[in-house]
Amino acid sequence: MIDLILCILFSSSLFVIFKLFNTYKVQTLFAIITNYFVASVFSTFFYEDSINFAEIPEKSWFLPTVALGFLFITVFYITARTSQQIGVSVASVASKMSLVIPVLAGVMLYKEDLNIIKVFGILLALVAVYFASLKDRTITVKTGTLVLPLLLFIGSGLVDTSIKYIQTTYVPKNEFPLFCALVFFCAGTFGVTFILLRSFKVPLKKNYRNILGGLCLGIFNYFTLYFLLRALQNDFFDSSSIFTINNVATVLFSTLLGIILFKEKLITKNWIGIGLAVISIILVALF
Repeated sequence: MIDLILCILFSSSLFVIFKLFNTYKVQTLFAIITNYFVASVFSTFFYEDSINFAEIPEKSWFLPTVALGFLFITVFYITARTSQQIGVSVASVASKMSLVIPVLAGVMLYKEDLNIIKVFGILLALVAVYFASLKDRTITVKTGTLVLPLLLFIGSGLVDTSIKYIQTTYVPKNEFPLFCALVFFCAGTFGVTFILLRSFKVPLKKNYRNILGGLCLGIFNYFTLYFLLRALQNDFFDSSSIFTINNVATVLFSTLLGIILFKEKLITKNWIGIGLAVISIILVALF
């Protein structure tokens, strides 16, 4: 339970860091890519055995982890495009509602039990995420722009599902830091490749604030993934409960941080979302 709470705290803190990027004029894309390499290096500090780089490609989890790294940076890019073209609220809802995918995967792949109260709690969680993410208006998406939110929904769900599957099927607990290091390194490598290809049209500019922002983001990003992996190995909750509680509680705590740190104003629908989030967490956790 402590691992889940820490995962929620670190995940919610990422919201604060992204918010500060706007204040200090940090370019999000460059900071994100820097963060992956920082998180990769930081991961190795917690690996107790000596690292033999020649042996890493021989690990059973090597290729799935490389694919997961590509998925990480791809989903981020889709998130950015969705936020810019349609809106942050739509991106938030599509990303967090993707918890449906790992929940269904847990039932089908790991034969996890879903009683009627737990199903009600998960449905309530989806409604809570929707209301908590609204700003000053109802989210409206034109039919022609549904592709990006749909890709974000599927991509985010696949990230969570893949993390659980690789962690359960391939990665021993003592190799969690090494697994995290490879995921982040691959994501950063794919990101650098994207930037270099884009540099033919958009010239690269040095900005040390991007590096500093990426440093802070990378440390928190590492702990978010590390504690999620540990939480998924607990004996109290199955993966469907973990993903539901984690996603909803992150939305809830991020909203509260926005109020406390940035004086953000909430509308009535946001408070309804917060109330439903609390109820859904209680239902899923107890049943």
